[in-house]
Amino acid sequence: MPQEVKEIFGSALAAKVRTLGPSMTRSMQRVAEAVAKDPAGCAALTVTGLAELTGTSEATVVRTARLLGYPGYRDLRLALAGLAAQQQSGRSPAITTDIAVDDPLADVVAKLAYDEQQTLADTAAGLDTVQLGAAVSATASARRIDVYGVGASGLVAQDLTQKLLRIGLIAQAHSDPHLAVTNAVQLRSGDVAIAITHSGATGDVIEPLRVAFEHGATTVAITGRPGGAVAQYADHVLTTSTARESELRPAAMSSRTSQLLVVDCLFVGVAQQTYETAAPALAASYEALAHRHRR
Repeated sequence: MPQEVKEIFGSALAAKVRTLGPSMTRSMQRVAEAVAKDPAGCAALTVTGLAELTGTSEATVVRTARLLGYPGYRDLRLALAGLAAQQQSGRSPAITTDIAVDDPLADVVAKLAYDEQQTLADTAAGLDTVQLGAAVSATASARRIDVYGVGASGLVAQDLTQKLLRIGLIAQAHSDPHLAVTNAVQLRSGDVAIAITHSGATGDVIEPLRVAFEHGATTVAITGRPGGAVAQYADHVLTTSTARESELRPAAMSSRTSQLLVVDCLFVGVAQQTYETAAPALAASYEALAHRHRR
């Protein structure tokens, strides 16, 4: 969605608009952009009025409301009225976080910190805890865990496997697509395969997940595009915030932030479920490395 849309950061509605926007039809995007840009104005409109404003149909407005999680347009109007009231209460408006070539470093730090904060808030608001809980339970009891990711997502895959290893689970991160597929062939029921892809369309990640899925492993997708190709081979989908890309801030930076939050939530959930074995394993790993920190 266009960067000029002034989303009300921190609200569940803004997170859904930001996350689901790329998977909407263009007409539905126009409705979503309108309600995100002017909640007060749209809250005053009937379904017919909003359809006329956005050049769409009443059916499109209703479908958009339902995709955003509301039973109908009436419920969306009530939510918009609430957001408008928050805006009018004196809360500071959203700032523009685009970084210019001549920005002083102090402004760069402030803009990046603000954008990271909003990315985390949007991801937390949009994360389905039922799907997360199912992924946690499968991972906690898994015989073996394979994690697939390339590029920036590959770094997140390594981060997750390092954490899982430290609590005594058998986990491997694969960024080489050939090695990922040959390992996925060995998975079966009782194993877990996790694919991390912001776009939801990374073939080198989708292929091993498909193989793992077909061999009976429980599969998890961590993606910014829940309607992407990766989802068709995922038993559980964990959605990250959609990154806003600019010239000096590639999408990989924002997607990495949201992915790290999701894998941290996954890890902590697993550590909770396996606490009796996880706590001693963590203590042992700390002790094994302690001498290196004393140098």
